[in-house]
Amino acid sequence: MTVIPGSRRRAKAGGGIRGGEAVAGWLFTAPMMIILGLFLFIPIVMALYVSFTNWNGNGSPFNGGANAEWVGTSNYTSLFTQDGLKRANFMQSLNNNFWYVLFVVPLQTAVSFFLALIVSNRFLKGKGFFRTAFYFPSVTSSIAISVVFLFLFANSGAVNAVLSAVGIKGPAWFSDSRGLFHIVLGWFGAGDNPGWGQGLVLGRSVWDWFAGPSVAMCVVIILAVWTTTGTFMLMFLAALQDVPVEVEEAAMLDGATGWQKLRHVTIPMLKPAFFLVTTLGLIGTWQLFDQIYVMGKGAPANTTLTPAYLSYKQSFTSLQYGSGAAMSFIVFVLIVVLTAFQRWLMRDKDVKPRRRFGRAAAVGVATQGTGTGGVR
Repeated sequence: MTVIPGSRRRAKAGGGIRGGEAVAGWLFTAPMMIILGLFLFIPIVMALYVSFTNWNGNGSPFNGGANAEWVGTSNYTSLFTQDGLKRANFMQSLNNNFWYVLFVVPLQTAVSFFLALIVSNRFLKGKGFFRTAFYFPSVTSSIAISVVFLFLFANSGAVNAVLSAVGIKGPAWFSDSRGLFHIVLGWFGAGDNPGWGQGLVLGRSVWDWFAGPSVAMCVVIILAVWTTTGTFMLMFLAALQDVPVEVEEAAMLDGATGWQKLRHVTIPMLKPAFFLVTTLGLIGTWQLFDQIYVMGKGAPANTTLTPAYLSYKQSFTSLQYGSGAAMSFIVFVLIVVLTAFQRWLMRDKDVKPRRRFGRAAAVGVATQGTGTGGVR
């Protein structure tokens, strides 16, 4: 391979035909970077500062004084070490949101993938209708859907009417604070709050930690799965359309059944799509607010309380903005840790880490791969 010295110098100096692309790229992205800095990054830094104060909303939080005293990390440590209603509510909100995430993320991922497989079938007629029908709940206002669900799951609503038609007495959906797992254990005579579940962990008994989602939270879970699967279906659909037809045909020629082709060919090739869907689902489920605000504000007995709504309530109702901001940043750190763990869990375990080559070795490998020959 022949390298022209002058061309290397021009590339380093940013000359040539493509030399101005970097400058043009920065110019095009500068307006959005400025907007994001002013309305996203700077407010986050300001909120982080507020989380170290006891600002009550009067005056500026940056002037100090009695309305915004610097309290250090006490807003954070009190949520984990100080007994009281604040810690009890925060731990319960984390517990509620944990069960919500554990149910919603797998369900919405599985349902959206199943719907994508249906609408991607080449023999399906009316694909446009089904794609629109499956995606329609995702573009509808979450507030409007929450109000509709309030009527559907009312004590005399349509859901209980259908259940009574088949001989099942429906529960009082928005008034039942029992945990789902407590109800199931009660069917087997496990009792109420046995001795092994009375130990305290962060101010809550083990029995309460493992209660599972309440009956009211189950309604929110159904609502979330129904409204989010359409968006994730489109992501899976785009990924399915990128799967090479030759790979599927090769699997069929090798005698693979439909299930084997799906399990060993399609799903492994959709691993990036699965990571994207589960990551977006994980982030979205920890930001649950508007449905909770409409469907009971944490009732019954705070079993639908979430950290996002509790942070809002702590700030704008109790006027403890420092504590509310601390709750928000704890959830932010929790999302980052869970996303990193999910990335580690879904990594390619068979791919060896890349070795770093010197410039000469890299040039030699590249030229050998292209068949142009190296310097001999």
